[in-house]
Amino acid sequence: MIYTVTLNPSIDYIAEVSSFKLGSLNRMTRDLKLPGGKGINVSRVLKQLGHHSVALGFLGGFTGEFIQNWLIKEKVETHFTDIKEDTRINVKLKSNQETEINAIGPVISTNEAANFLKEIEKISSTDVVILSGNQPDSLPKNFYNSVILAIKSTGAAFVMDTTGQTLLDSLAFSPILVKPNHHELAEMFNVSFQSVEEMIPYGKKLIELGATYALISMAGDGALFFSANEVYQSNVPKGIVKNSVGAGDSMVAGFIGTLLKEKDPLMAFKTSVATGSATAFSDDLAKKDEVEELISQVSIRLIDTI
Repeated sequence: MIYTVTLNPSIDYIAEVSSFKLGSLNRMTRDLKLPGGKGINVSRVLKQLGHHSVALGFLGGFTGEFIQNWLIKEKVETHFTDIKEDTRINVKLKSNQETEINAIGPVISTNEAANFLKEIEKISSTDVVILSGNQPDSLPKNFYNSVILAIKSTGAAFVMDTTGQTLLDSLAFSPILVKPNHHELAEMFNVSFQSVEEMIPYGKKLIELGATYALISMAGDGALFFSANEVYQSNVPKGIVKNSVGAGDSMVAGFIGTLLKEKDPLMAFKTSVATGSATAFSDDLAKKDEVEELISQVSIRLIDTI
C-alpha cells in the first residue's frame, strides 16, 4: 500500500484576472477551487495512473469537508485526522504573472497530533509512505522526525518531498526518494548553480547522505535522476505550460507508482517526467491518457557515474 501524508492541506482557490492592477478593482475572468496539498496531489495523480493509495493528514471545518468530498468523488481512500480548526485556503492569482498567497494553516492540538501518529502506527512493513510539503507552524519543529521514526518502527519505507533542513535531517533515515527542485537544492547547501554540471555534486551528496534515489526537477531544463551508481538527465516534452502547481507532486506519483509496479527506476524516471509535464500542461493534475501521450517524448541520457 502507498500512503501519502499532507500535514497542512488546503483548498487552492485559483483566480484568473486578465490584467491584474494592484490597488484597483479587478474582476475575475475565471475561478476554480481545488483540493490542495502536496500529498493530496500525489494521491490524486496515483489514482489517475491506476495505483491505489490512502491519504493521511489533518482536515477540519467546512474547508476540510470540501477536500474530503472531492477525494470521495474521485474514489481516493482517506484516513484523515479530524481537527477543530478550519483547513486553510491558498490563493493562486493568475494574470500577467502567477502569484501565490499561501495561508499559515490551522493550529493542531497535542491530542490531534497524537491521533495522527496513531494512524502511522497502523502501517505495515510492506508499505511506502510519501511525506510531502511543509508542516503547520503549530506542530513541534521536529514533528517530521517523529513521523519518520513511527514509520521506521513499522519497517515501512518512506519518500521525503519537502525542503531545507527538514529534508537534510531525513536523509539519516534512508528515504527511498527525495525530490527537491534545483532552487531548493541550492538553498539546502547554500550555493548557487549556473549549469547542470554544477548541480551534479550536490545531487550525489543526497545519495551519499542516505537517499536511495534523488530527482531534481529543473523546469524547462528537464530533470536529473541520481541512483547509487549513475546520473541521468531528461529532456522536457513539448507543450504549453498552464499550471506550475502540483507538477513536482505529479513527478513523485509517477516515479513511485511505476517503481513499485515495474521495479525499473529508469522507467520510473521517464514516467515521472511525463507525469509532471502532463500536470504543467493542464488546469488541474495529470490524467492517465495525457501521461501516456507524453512518455514517448521523454528521452533520458547518462551524464555521469558515481
